[in-house]
Amino acid sequence: MTHTTGTNESNGTASGGYRRKAALLASFAAAGALLLSACGGGDDGGSDARNAGSEASSAARDNSGSMELALKSGTARQNKAPENTGDWANPPGKPATKPVQRKWVQLSAGRAGALDPVVVNGSGFTLYRFDKDTASPSKSNCNDACATTWPPVLVDPGGKIFVQGVERSQVGVITRDDGTHQVTIGGWPVYRFSKDTRPGDTNGQGVGGTWFGVQPDGKKSGLPAGQEDEAATDDSAPEASAPEAPAPESPAPDETVPDEAQQAPATSAILFDDANFSDNGPAQGIAGEGCQDLARPEVTSSISLDGSAKIWSGPGCTGESKVVNGDVADLAAIGFDDRISSVKFG
Repeated sequence: MTHTTGTNESNGTASGGYRRKAALLASFAAAGALLLSACGGGDDGGSDARNAGSEASSAARDNSGSMELALKSGTARQNKAPENTGDWANPPGKPATKPVQRKWVQLSAGRAGALDPVVVNGSGFTLYRFDKDTASPSKSNCNDACATTWPPVLVDPGGKIFVQGVERSQVGVITRDDGTHQVTIGGWPVYRFSKDTRPGDTNGQGVGGTWFGVQPDGKKSGLPAGQEDEAATDDSAPEASAPEAPAPESPAPDETVPDEAQQAPATSAILFDDANFSDNGPAQGIAGEGCQDLARPEVTSSISLDGSAKIWSGPGCTGESKVVNGDVADLAAIGFDDRISSVKFG
């Protein structure tokens, strides 16, 4: 499927995961205020509402050749979009529960929790990308039940896309398998997460090792520089090089190991409130480099990660700590049930 950009002059181009997927049900608290978020604005109907000093709108056409969209600078509110339409149809406190094609959408560069920058919609909700999709050509591989958990950002034929801090050349539209039209950034189809219920929530970050906030250029948000475009298409950790001498016997996944015997460092983890990685209870995802505080400390009973990380009982990587390698199905086995407050990667 050919990806098309939001300008007439250039096409936006762009340069999959954990063994288990869990629905993240708890708030991954927003550490910072959103920028350029819930203030949206743009005419949703027939006449073009103008934002003073805004550039002339450009058009995006999908590969079917049947759809044109207007790209306008500024927020939806600046463009006087009618209330209760477009991105505002999912107000704060009401999660996105199914894919809905809108008359307009807003793409604003902003900040959500530890993700900076990340693209948010007109109501300030975080937008995500999926490693199992493709950007060249642009193609969504999230359908059916996946598209209910991760509602794609859809726009009506003839609709509008308001951009603020996102280059028009990075914006495009594709036709999904069900015939609806999904917005892309840097070639990557973009989504909401159904467990984000408030602006600033980032509960989808790092889920399954394949879902990440999307930056204004389509790269992954929240990863160390240089790792944004690393592929995550399988569920295995990087293969370790063969040791020159016989290595000591590897411990079981739920045992701690000394620092000198660590596996390759992990960069993200999913922390489950229940043991055995149960998806019947809440979970939270974290990713990044160095010490990461949990949005909900002292509730974790199992942890899933590829590689090595150090878990701490106190915030800011203080208090008691243990090094874990890979998945720990029951933290009670190592005396750390409901005790994790922070995790150190790398």
